[in-house]
Amino acid sequence: MRRLLFALVLGAAAAAYAQQPPRLEPLPEPPPPPGIRDPVGDEPRIRIAPRDGDRVEELRQNGRVIMLKITPSNGIPYYLIDTTGSGNWMRRDSLDDGVRVPMWTIRTFD
Repeated sequence: MRRLLFALVLGAAAAAYAQQPPRLEPLPEPPPPPGIRDPVGDEPRIRIAPRDGDRVEELRQNGRVIMLKITPSNGIPYYLIDTTGSGNWMRRDSLDDGVRVPMWTIRTFD
């Protein structure tokens, strides 16, 4: 029974393989792609500015400053982070505090 089934499948595959391909016409050239937005505009921008011997790095996203890294001339760097976008800055000595709280933006209303 298995041999007969195998022979039928093999015969059908051989018949399908032996067929002449239909006459195919070449496809026309595709149109050029539409204008693509500048992907750099969507990425956060970083601005580095010296201030009184300190180095201040601003991280901007959507036109708002979301993080400042202040590197004093004679000390360790620290970060000021605006987690909610309200202008209340939280000071952190490092970016990794071990807590991973999801803060997704589901919808914004203008």
